Amino acid sequence: MTKGFGNILKQAQQIHARITKLQEEMASKTIETSAGGGMVQVVMNGKQEILSLRIDPEVVNKEDIEMLQDLIVAAVNEGIRKSQEMMTEEMKKITGGLSIPGIF
Repeated sequence: MTKGFGNILKQAQQIHARITKLQEEMASKTIETSAGGGMVQVVMNGKQEILSLRIDPEVVNKEDIEMLQDLIVAAVNEGIRKSQEMMTEEMKKITGGLSIPGIF
């Protein structure tokens, strides 16, 4: 029984090390999203940090700031969603498809 528990603990430690490595690797992977037909473009890394934000000057209209704000929110939210999907897919490779609460 103790030997089996030791193996489980060893496997958990290996999974933890692989997850830690994956999280570091995610910082170098990027997601590109856009909104408004490309009027607002966002590049985000796998850690959900915005690396760049590009706004087409044609969409800037001081009479309609709300539209620009909506486009930025939409592009950022899409980037976050894609980043989460990318992380989930990578985690499935590590965990063999097991969903581990608190990890993803």
